[in-house]
Amino acid sequence: MGKFSKRFYAIKKDREFRYLFKKGSTCPSYGFVCYFKPSNRRRNRCGIVTGKKIGNAVARNRSRRVIREAFRIFDNELTAVTDKRFDFIFVARDKTPTLKSTQILGTMRLKLRPLLLGKDAVKNQG
Repeated sequence: MGKFSKRFYAIKKDREFRYLFKKGSTCPSYGFVCYFKPSNRRRNRCGIVTGKKIGNAVARNRSRRVIREAFRIFDNELTAVTDKRFDFIFVARDKTPTLKSTQILGTMRLKLRPLLLGKDAVKNQG
């Protein structure tokens, strides 16, 4: 694929967003709410939702950037650990623009990894 590969694969269709909101599992945290569902695709995919309650366009774009960067690192870690693939939707909260991507990444590791890998696999990881 070359030295530079795509950062992450996005969920873009409204039908896929609605399907994940309806059928996916939920994981709320202080920085975001995550909906996820196992997928048969080759890669993990991510969709990010930022509503107007977050703030102006600058705050919404910052929220998307922070979540996107944290997911990029989390995706690499998840791909290295398991062969399972998932579709994710992250809904930003009003605190998201004030957080750093490392804080969001820590939340993803803390909240999502046990749900995605199973509790025994996380204990064996370290």
